[in-house]
Amino acid sequence: MIGDRAYDSDPLDAQFKAYGVDLIAPHRCNRKKPKSQDGRSLRRYKRRWKIERLFAWLQNFRRVVTRWERYEQNYLAMVQLAAVVILLRYL
Repeated sequence: MIGDRAYDSDPLDAQFKAYGVDLIAPHRCNRKKPKSQDGRSLRRYKRRWKIERLFAWLQNFRRVVTRWERYEQNYLAMVQLAAVVILLRYL
């Protein structure tokens, strides 16, 4: 799971490890204890903005935002169509 600086907590990290999930969060500047993660896992954090940007671009499609479709298959088709339009627009 990737979180922002607010998720940098040792008890929260231990709780996620109990469930078998690795928590990736950058370190806070006022952290008292030594860093708990190395730089390798934090490199994945840098790519997080790509996913957030895609969700922001999907908000430009009114049919996806308001979900007028009754059936899940139709809504999924509209999301996929919006993703294709976004992909074709930025190629």
